[in-house]
Order: sequence, then structure tokens, then C-alpha cells
Amino acid sequence: MTLLSPGDASFSVSAPALVIGAGACGLTAALTLREAGRDVLVLERDASPSGSTALSSGMIPAAGTRRQAEAGVTDTPGLMASDIQRKAKDRADPVVTAAVTQSAGPTIDWLDNLPEVDLPLVTGFLYPGHSVERMHAPPNRTGEALMGMLLTAAGRMGIDIVTEAHVTALFAEPDGRVRGVRVTRPDGTVEDIGCDILILACNGYGGNKAMVAEHIPEMAKADYFGHVGNQGDAVRWGVELGGEAKHMSAYQGHGSVAVPHGILITWALMMEGGIQINAAGERFSNEHQGYSEQSVAVLAQPGKVAWDVFDDRIHKLGMEFDDYRNASDQRAVVHADTVEDLASRIGVDARKLAAAIAETHAVGTDRFGRDLSVNPGLDAPFYAVKVTGALFHTQGGLRIDAAARVLRAGTDDSLPNLYAGGGAACGVSGPEVSGYLSGNGLLTAVTLGRLAGLDAAKSL
Repeated sequence: MTLLSPGDASFSVSAPALVIGAGACGLTAALTLREAGRDVLVLERDASPSGSTALSSGMIPAAGTRRQAEAGVTDTPGLMASDIQRKAKDRADPVVTAAVTQSAGPTIDWLDNLPEVDLPLVTGFLYPGHSVERMHAPPNRTGEALMGMLLTAAGRMGIDIVTEAHVTALFAEPDGRVRGVRVTRPDGTVEDIGCDILILACNGYGGNKAMVAEHIPEMAKADYFGHVGNQGDAVRWGVELGGEAKHMSAYQGHGSVAVPHGILITWALMMEGGIQINAAGERFSNEHQGYSEQSVAVLAQPGKVAWDVFDDRIHKLGMEFDDYRNASDQRAVVHADTVEDLASRIGVDARKLAAAIAETHAVGTDRFGRDLSVNPGLDAPFYAVKVTGALFHTQGGLRIDAAARVLRAGTDDSLPNLYAGGGAACGVSGPEVSGYLSGNGLLTAVTLGRLAGLDAAKSL
């Protein structure tokens, strides 16, 4: 990947706005531009758009939405920003944090009003770090469903999405103004496409093993649960154009991916009273600290695995999620009527397992800092799922302003016509794994896509 001179281009076609990446960020930007009457072309390297969005649970946090009002939930952008900064230890970019929290509510309401999109408020439990119920998701709570909705909306609005179009270079002036891109097809053919505005929505670098080893070495050998196409192209281009990368050590992990099935097991099971034990049958951490940093805790256990343990009440909650039902159908979920039977089925010491389950009936804060009083204790029958920790997506990226414009290194001046959102931009999780607040990934995908689209529409 490199930058090329516009004089070397042979533009076969041009578009006022080009979007690289057809995930939630890119599609939100494209829908915004098209609604404003601007022509937009979306370039997607895969044969079918999916990306990291399709691998997610489809949960988007937002404050002050119509759905929250209907449910009687009081929330504000300020409270949401406070939750984000508390999780990030006040190290999240304050400008971007303010921008995404203020725009999240209007963005969700706008998306929810599209005929193809349905984003009800997720009620009944809180994800770690959130003060109130503010997650919005498709009814079946999958990112695949969210992608389907956005793609259907894009189709109705006549947005052109070119698939199998791998952008391999940018054409740019010395001042950083992008004039177009070079696309390579699977058969090796090359096409140059011109543009007036470029929006980078092609996620982060989780699929680039060398970059992961450099920036987040603790995840260098972990399973990657993101899209392999996330190779860090956007970050490298932005830096070459004069921008800068920020918080490259930040990422979202997850401590509950079923093995060997590779299915995400919702963290709602832990938040509603479940526990994790290791191969010895012992608890090893505070399961309420957050599923992102829990990935590190799980990977530190023998064999880099753990068992999610819960009861019938929590199992019924899990069955509200398509991914969990899929795991159950694939027999990833072990069922037992007694502690002894469960211990035998999953191969752990029965006495230690019994002690771990007995802890859930205690009152007050345990030795790991978890408040055991907030959930009922676990009672037979029991369930368990073998899980590992995984890297989901990176949170560091290009430094941007409140309109998602890429900023020049060391200044608050923006590059002439370059925007970044989602994993291509520095998110709101601070510089490390524990700063990730549930939903931060899709939060910056849809809000920064929306903000980029709105500002770009005014510029065209």
C-alpha cells in the first residue's frame, strides 16, 4: 500500500463521495449522504458485505432515544459520556467522546425511522459500566441482522455498492488532498476511481498479525474473532497523508467465545449471575469487570480456556439471543441436574465447583471485588459452556475531530477531504483493553459514519 500521484491515475469513473468499507460505519455514512441528495459510491473488498459488524451482537448504545422514552428510561449524553470516561479512566478523547454521545441518540432515532430498520431498546439487564439501559439492537440481537437492515435500506435508496473491490492505493496531492483510489479485483485487474471526498470505514488492524504483535502483544497469539480484511490499511494511509495514529494499544477483547465452535456467548449470562471457572474448577476474577478485559483473564488460565457456569434462569435469558441458541443447537451448552454431574461432564473437581457455586449465594463483595448481592445465587439445574478469550477489534486509529475529519499530526487542523470512522478512527476506549465500554465499537461505527456523512454532504 502506498500513496500515488494523481498524475499517475487513469480514472475510469469518479464519484463525489467514496466510502471504503460496507459495514455499519460505511453504510451509515452512505445512507446519510444519499438522503442529502449526494451521489456516493461504496467500495467493499469482500464478495458480500459483512465485516466486523456481522460478527458482533448488534448492540448500539445511545442516550435520549425515542425507545428509551417509551420504556421510561431517563438518560442523557452527559451521563453516557461519564460512563465512557469512567471505564476509560478519563483517558478517552474528550472531543470524540462528546461528539459520539451527543449524536448517538439522534442517530439511532434516525436509523430506527428507516422502514427497513428496527432497533428496540434491550431491557432486562445492564452491560458492564452502563448506568441505565441504553443498548439498541435488532430483535434477534445479532450484527448479521443489523447488516441486513442497513443493506436493504441502501438498496431502496439506490446506493451503489461495488463488491470485490480491494482498495490498494490512494492518489493524493502533496497537501494531503485525496483525488481518488486504485482498486484491485480478484482476477488482478486494476481500476482507478476519482473522488472529491473520501471516507475511511474499513475498520482497524485486528487481522494484521504483525501490527497486533507490535501494538497489543498480549493478544498476539489469541484467536481473532474479527474480519480478516481488517489489515490496518486506513491507519497507514491516514498517517502517510499527514495524519497520526492514536491509542493503538486499545482494543476490544471478549472473554466468552465458545470453543471449538467459535460462537460468541453473550456476557448477559455473567451480568445476570453466572460465573467463570478454570480447568481446576475455581473462579479466577470478577466477572462483572467487563467482557473486554476478561479476555486477558481467561487467556491467562490453563489451556487458555474457562467454563461459563450458570443455571436455568440464566439459560432462559440466553435463549433470547440467536448466537446462544446456535451454540445450544451445536451442543456447546452442557446441561446437568447436579453439581457432581456437571463436574463430571466438564472434567473439573466437584468440590471446587461446588465451592464456586456456593459463593454466588454469599452477600456483599467477594475477594475479586464483585458484589454478589446484585444477583440471585445459582441453583440446580446447571449449565456450562467452554470458552476462550479472543480479540474482536482494535480501538486505536486515526485522530479525528468532532465531524470525523482526520486531523494533521500534532495540530487541530484537518486534512482537506478525508474522514474516518469506526475502527479506522481512534475510538473512545482510551489506550488499553479495560477502557472498552460495552458497545463502544458499534457506537463509533454508526455515529462517526453519520457525522462524516453529514459534514461531507455540506462540503459537496
